[in-house]
Amino acid sequence: MQGSTRRMSVMTDVHRRFLQLLMTHGVLEEWDVKRLQRHCYKVHDRNATVDKLEDFINNINSVLESLYIEIKRGVTEDDGRPIYALVNLATTSISKMATDFAENELDLFRKALELIIDSETGFGSSTNILNLVDQLKGKKMRKKEAEQVLQKFVQNKWLIEKEGEFTLHGRAILEMEQYIRETYPDAVKICNICHSLLIQGQSCETCGIRMHLPCVAKYFQSNAEPRCPHCNDYWPHEIPKVFDPEKERESGVSKSNKKSLRSRQH
Repeated sequence: MQGSTRRMSVMTDVHRRFLQLLMTHGVLEEWDVKRLQRHCYKVHDRNATVDKLEDFINNINSVLESLYIEIKRGVTEDDGRPIYALVNLATTSISKMATDFAENELDLFRKALELIIDSETGFGSSTNILNLVDQLKGKKMRKKEAEQVLQKFVQNKWLIEKEGEFTLHGRAILEMEQYIRETYPDAVKICNICHSLLIQGQSCETCGIRMHLPCVAKYFQSNAEPRCPHCNDYWPHEIPKVFDPEKERESGVSKSNKKSLRSRQH
């Protein structure tokens, strides 16, 4: 027990490299996080037994706790893929983006965020966002510039774009949930199943409760006739499929093998 406790409070070169690389990426899916972990062991401690990912991250978090920083796990709202991001617990507002964006760019993000939070679908159209450029603080911004800034938010994994509409990336939800809850208390939506912040999801047409798509998938997984967990009325929406990491892994291996085969043939 003493050896276990001691190990949980010490960061080795393996942990430090892992942390540095995660900071570089901002957010990663679980499959990539595991691959990153294996890479760090290979570089710094090839002969060591690779810790379970949960224990490995708990080890890092126990050291980061005093710095108010934490590696947090979440899931993507559209398909339930596990993701990990390094979150600054001491800074709960958009100010944490200040090192990468100018004042008027941050204000554009605030405007986009507000549209997304207020919408029923969890999306804000590019047209509606761009129409707000005249209201931005700081240096004036043309619509063409604003379009480029929106793409910068996408590249930095703060927003996701789908067919001309924008929603929050899983990274933004993980890092800004507390800020969003405090800033938009009347507009914020909460999942009835996991009780976390909800941006995209489905709602009951009778009682109005909302559920994340991955929560819908798991809750109704074995129900032939899905009913609302709150009012028991019929759930009229299409039930999404549950994300299966094993199938995803097999698919990834299969694609990798095909790519390798093609490269050998040329």
